[in-house]
Amino acid sequence: MNYSDPTKLGILACPGGEALANQVIRRLGAIYRRKFDKKTAALAARYHLSQELVTRKMNFDSDIQSNLLYIPGNVNQYRSPKFKVNTRHTYFANGEVKTEILDSIRGKDIYIFQDIENHQPIAFNDGAVQRVLSVNDHIFSLFVTIDAAMQAGAERINLVLPAFPYARQHKKKGREGLTAARVSQMLENLGVARIITLDIHSREIENSFNRMRLENLHASLQIIEKLIGIIDITKEDLVVLSPDTGAVDRNKFYANTLHRPLALLYKERDYSKVTKNAADSNITDIRLLGDVTGKTVFMADDMIGTGGTLLKGMKNIRELGATKIICATSLPLFSGSAIDDFDAAYKQGLFHRIIGTNAVYHRELLQKEWYVQSDVSGLFAQIISLLHHNRSLSSMLDNRDLVAKRIKRQMEKQPHQTRQTGAPLEPPPVQDDEPLPHGALREISGAPEPRKDP
Repeated sequence: MNYSDPTKLGILACPGGEALANQVIRRLGAIYRRKFDKKTAALAARYHLSQELVTRKMNFDSDIQSNLLYIPGNVNQYRSPKFKVNTRHTYFANGEVKTEILDSIRGKDIYIFQDIENHQPIAFNDGAVQRVLSVNDHIFSLFVTIDAAMQAGAERINLVLPAFPYARQHKKKGREGLTAARVSQMLENLGVARIITLDIHSREIENSFNRMRLENLHASLQIIEKLIGIIDITKEDLVVLSPDTGAVDRNKFYANTLHRPLALLYKERDYSKVTKNAADSNITDIRLLGDVTGKTVFMADDMIGTGGTLLKGMKNIRELGATKIICATSLPLFSGSAIDDFDAAYKQGLFHRIIGTNAVYHRELLQKEWYVQSDVSGLFAQIISLLHHNRSLSSMLDNRDLVAKRIKRQMEKQPHQTRQTGAPLEPPPVQDDEPLPHGALREISGAPEPRKDP
């Protein structure tokens, strides 16, 4: 592995995907720096050399491996690699978009970032034009960028799509299309080799691929760490509640990890009705299996859209005696009027906190007292590093003992730190060079499965 100059690794951001891409680039830089320091320290100790001399020799080796004449920078110090591929995105008056790649990517392993749920104003034409894009706009912008990378000679094209396009249209209930499968096939036909996504709505979507690979990540550890920072798990009478039958496996994982009981909200839906906002959902009846009286309730789901299902469920369990409700989601979409609806529900005391990840970009959400953001950029960075160097992912898959030890360590620290500061503990970020916990990828037995219901 060339630690100081991974010349074949490039990160390319579509309009809308820049925020997560920039955060992942920073985490990648930290990963390579730590690995370089560990490598030079270990070699210096083994061969009885100074670390400065080993650094110089490592840089010499990097210069030899580089496709450049030599890598710019001080040969006696660590030289940070350049991951970002510079681009220019143009928005035309008729709505067409164009991506121009400004750096050479010939022969490179390219990771294209796109956040299809980014509905903030996005800059085009070197900042001269601002546009709010729909999901379909983002998808076609992605197509244009993939084609630009292909035409520029990229060796392998990978996509980082935290929210998979049309993932909720994965099965038929009548005369309707399997749009998730069609989007998958279009991406594969464009030459995409792999998709990295977060908490995909249904693993059935992977069945539509012929050659393309899917790496499905899960933010279980990051969410648990934030939960421990919000409440004292050692003292709270906590119950984990699945908001519907499709989320049972996911919440069972959290219940087993936190050693807490599991309850279930069973919902009857009218699928002939399309949910438009929180007040107009398609739920006709809700029943609780389990006991929430006098308890703190923790619920986890893959995404929050309009939030109508979740808000109706929270109101129901509050009426049944729950004292505090905390929800978690990997994909905080908050579509339509969802932010205002949750604001109103928070003022009514329906819930305590919502934990979401930075996989979907928001500005307004971060200003809300009730919203807590969890950082998953390190998760994506570590996966990209391993995939780029063709290393096994198995060491990242089954680390249940590591999760248990880290939770135990946090729980032991929490009461002491809370007493000292009078404020909830904010857990330290995950170290990028540590193995990821069980649940980080859902390709092992026991990891939470994606929900089945829309």
